[in-house]
Parts: sequence; C-alpha cells; structure tokens
Amino acid sequence: MKIAVVGLGYVGLPLAIQFARANVTVLGLDIDAAKVDSINQGRSYIKHIGSEAIEEVVKQCKLSASTDFNRVREVEAVIICVPTPLSKNREPDISFILETGRTIAPHLSNGALVVLESTTYPGTTDEDLRAVLEQGSNMQAGVDFHLAFSPEREDPANEQSKVKLIPKVVGGYTPACLQRAMMLYGKTIDKVVPVSSCRVAEASKLLENIFRSVNIALVNELKIVYGAMGIDIWEVIEAAKTKPFGFMPFYPGPGLGGHCIPIDPFYLTWKAREYGQHTRFIELAGEINTRMPEHVVRAVADALNTRCKAINGSKILILGLAYKPNVDDERESPSYALMKLLAERGAEVAYYDPYVPVIKPTREHPQFAGKKSVEWNRATIAAFDLVLIATNHSSVNYHELGDWARCIVDTRNAMAGVEIGQEKVWKA
Repeated sequence: MKIAVVGLGYVGLPLAIQFARANVTVLGLDIDAAKVDSINQGRSYIKHIGSEAIEEVVKQCKLSASTDFNRVREVEAVIICVPTPLSKNREPDISFILETGRTIAPHLSNGALVVLESTTYPGTTDEDLRAVLEQGSNMQAGVDFHLAFSPEREDPANEQSKVKLIPKVVGGYTPACLQRAMMLYGKTIDKVVPVSSCRVAEASKLLENIFRSVNIALVNELKIVYGAMGIDIWEVIEAAKTKPFGFMPFYPGPGLGGHCIPIDPFYLTWKAREYGQHTRFIELAGEINTRMPEHVVRAVADALNTRCKAINGSKILILGLAYKPNVDDERESPSYALMKLLAERGAEVAYYDPYVPVIKPTREHPQFAGKKSVEWNRATIAAFDLVLIATNHSSVNYHELGDWARCIVDTRNAMAGVEIGQEKVWKA
C-alpha cells in the first residue's frame, strides 16, 4: 500500500514515520522544500524527533518526500495534516485545508481515501472539504472516493505519547468511508475507535482541547485568588491530587501556548453562532487565559519595585520561548506576549531557550524575528535585573540560575526544591 501525508510538521512527520514502520510506503508532501530535502537526506528538523527515526525508514525506501502534489495519483490514500490557525479577528482559518483539497482533487484516483486530521469545527470535512474535492475531481464523495476525519493526538516530547499506542478516533462520511479509514489506521495503530460521523470525530477533538483550556483557566484564576490570600496554588494542587478519584491535576502558567489549546476552542464558539448558540463558559476560559501575561507583568513590576527599580529601563530575561518544556515549538507561546508587554513598558528584553536559538518570523510577532537566545553563563545571567521563568525546560540548571540571577519571577514552580533565599524568588 502507498499513501501520502500532506503537511510534514509536528503532526504529519511522526504519523508518516509510524506508517512507514508498519511497512506502508509513504509519500510525504509539503510546500516547504527545506523539509522535503531534510527528510530525503534522513535529517530531522524537529527537536524531539531523532534523525535516526527518519533515516531508518528512508533507507528502507518506505518514506520519501516531495513538493510535487501531482504525485497524489500514485497513492491509495491521502492524509491531510495542515495548520488551522485563527485569523486576525479570531475566526477559524481553514484556508490551508481548502487549498490542499483543491490541489489534490484533480489527481485523486477512483476509490481513493482522503482523511483530514487537522483540528477544526464540525462540518469542515463533510461540507467544506468535500465540496472542493468533489468540484476539483468531478467525483462524488462516498461513491467515487472515500472521505473521513480522524483527529490528531500528538503530545510533543512526551515519552509516553507514541503514535502507535494512542487510540485513534475515526469518523467517515459514509459507513463504507468509515470502514476504509479504519482499515488504513488499523495497519499501524493498536486501537481504532469508530464513531458515527465526521462531525462526531471533529467534535471529540474540540472537547479534548476545550476540557484542558477550561481547567487551566480554573487553576489560573485560583492562582490569583489564593495568591491574594497568601496561599501557594502549587502546594494546594499537590495536596488535592492525592485524592484517588474525582480529581485531575492541572497547572497554572503565564498563559496558553501551542497550536491547540489557545486556538481550537474558538473554532467551536464561532461555529456555534451559526446555530444561535453561545459558548459563554468556553469564552470566559479564553479571557482568563489570555489575561495571564498581564498578571505576570504585574508580578514582575512588584518584584522590581522591592529593589527600587521600575520595568522601564530594566534588563529582563525571559527563560523559555517554547510553549511547553523540552520542545522547540514556540507557536502561540505566551513568552511572545510577555516580551511584547515588557518592551512596551520600556524594558530591555532578551530570552534564553536551548531549543529555540533564533526566533523565526511569525505573523503575530514579526518584530522579534531574528532575535537570538543569549548564552547560558554566570556573567550573562547576572547582568539582568530580573529573570522571568516562562517555560520550565528540564535541561536548565535551576541551581545555577538561583546562584547567578539577581531576582527571579517563577511562573512554573521551577525553583521548587532549589535552596535559595526566598527574597530572590517571586511566584507569579
């Protein structure tokens, strides 16, 4: 069997590798020629995916990559793993999905399977994507070609998160489409979970991410409330999670990051309006999480004030640009918001991140493009008036940080267990 995976990023690349390991011939398709060249040379461009994993399946001729989308005619199935961002007005942007559909449609063979994995609102697969595929191919979904949705469940840098072992939800446009998609994923995934429609599968992914967004908002709000009472939210969570039933720990932070939690809930709020429904709970969680960088900046101001300094004119180091520990993915990272807010208040802002040596151009924060991570040494760290821990990478030596830094604002409880004068560390 030969399949194509469109979009070779944090979702598409590990999926392509897993299929290749299962003896399926995989053609990776991407508009980024640099990614294509890297794969064909057996080199990884994602920190937590080793080059040896790619090299192994490339040498076995089970994985190759191309920028030529005409080659879709060679495959029996196409899996779409492209971005689904928000527009400047915080509305769903499914343009990457639709453009991919238009591009592959003329080359689909009769009986081919198309599966969308990109997170999106219910109705995208059986309405929007189906329309462009049918128009471009002159074929009918469910009759001439198969169509399905199967949400990605990637958790980068989580050693327990393996593509093969994570149950795969699948919804088909028709029962025949579902069976075809289940057969495909059954070749490489241990457990495939069928649902009654593409829309149920799309909705299940949104529920997973909304669940996290709402609970993170809850602990973020409690952090502020308990902080005003002189209670450490981290100690509270540690105590609460000893309950063996009815509780799941979530942890506060400086804001939400990544390509899922800050974005996906708003796909549902937007779609709900079409049905005259209002998602107040989801929107409130979004407001709380979005305001967290401002809370952190106030904590920075308070910490500097105790040293008779203002944010204006201070040298501040952001520790961690990636949105979560031990990855090089800085999409939607709250560190960008923190850098922007501090710079607007007159601070001289730099960052340190061993996983992100240089900031790549982004649509939201083009002013930071090209900025480089500082070096990790005593002289460099001691030169800053304050270090703000935004991401708790495990590779950072927090004992050195405690020894070198003048003042630390810790949003991740990273300094817990480090013996240091508490007058130096502020929790935010």
